[in-house]
Amino acid sequence: GAPSTESVRGQRRTSPLFVEMAVGVPDSVALLLFFVFWYVGNMYYNQYNTQALAAVGGKYGGLTMTVSTMQLGVCAVYALILWITTLNPIKIFGLQMPDRMKIPKVNAGDLGAMIPVGFCSAAAHSAGVFCLGADPLFGQIVKAGEPVMSALVNFVFYGKSTSRAKILCLLFIVGGVMFASLKKGDDGAYALKFDERALLFGMIGNSFAAFKGSENKKLMDKAGIKERLGGVANQFALTEVLAFLISLPVMFAVEGAKWGEFCELMMTNKDLQIGLAISGLSFYIYNELATMTIKATGAVTSSVANTAKRVIVMVYMAAVTGKVLTEEQKIGSAGGLGFLV
Repeated sequence: GAPSTESVRGQRRTSPLFVEMAVGVPDSVALLLFFVFWYVGNMYYNQYNTQALAAVGGKYGGLTMTVSTMQLGVCAVYALILWITTLNPIKIFGLQMPDRMKIPKVNAGDLGAMIPVGFCSAAAHSAGVFCLGADPLFGQIVKAGEPVMSALVNFVFYGKSTSRAKILCLLFIVGGVMFASLKKGDDGAYALKFDERALLFGMIGNSFAAFKGSENKKLMDKAGIKERLGGVANQFALTEVLAFLISLPVMFAVEGAKWGEFCELMMTNKDLQIGLAISGLSFYIYNELATMTIKATGAVTSSVANTAKRVIVMVYMAAVTGKVLTEEQKIGSAGGLGFLV
């Protein structure tokens, strides 16, 4: 007769094929692949973010906040799809089986406690889009200075001190960014020459990214919230949904008058459609992969990896945009990034 359901389940559990499929490749190989796709995802995000911004008129088009918010909208829709299907395919990038992803069992108090993290996440993302929209190359150099703002924010607002060795390295990072901002004139004299918009929004983004990190640590100390969230994937998904909801009123307040123009472009402009969809999705995926690698390797390795990522993305964006790094930008970024490691 036909085997019972129980015996089939037993065979599946002991079958070498089933065990292999359930586990996938070894974790060490998967981790390496997570690193690779984290980098690839970031490169794709930068490329298609630039494409989406160009499609709405660039930094002077008056729709940067709308593009930023709609990217978070793509993230929110993707998060909802994960909860509806109860599957998170992120581990496929490491040739492993997808994880189960159930809707988090958070209460109103938990959502309230997550608002500061959601706000910082929204602000850091939007400022980053403004920064990279102003200058995709110099913006990367400024964003590489995030550890400087992190140290400053942690000291001033959270009372956490930084070692002397780290302070010395941070000074060199600041020096590197400053040198990258110099441009040699025809007379051979150096003068400050950089995109003020990229510098301003880059610093704002770095500040909110630092606040987000510290607020996240505070959030995880809340009793029982880890269990109710049900894992890092759920925490990240919920943060992105909150970031989108927080960004919406800001978008309509600052760029609401151009909403009709954006909708028309969205219906007719293929560059905007593709740019927005891919930049939003790749933003979600590379950030989730980054979270997974940091959890597996620790802060020091992830810091080095993040630094290497900046260099690779800068070279990639120089190739994509056709812009060439100046000698000062090459030396300044190399020096600053070297001390960042």
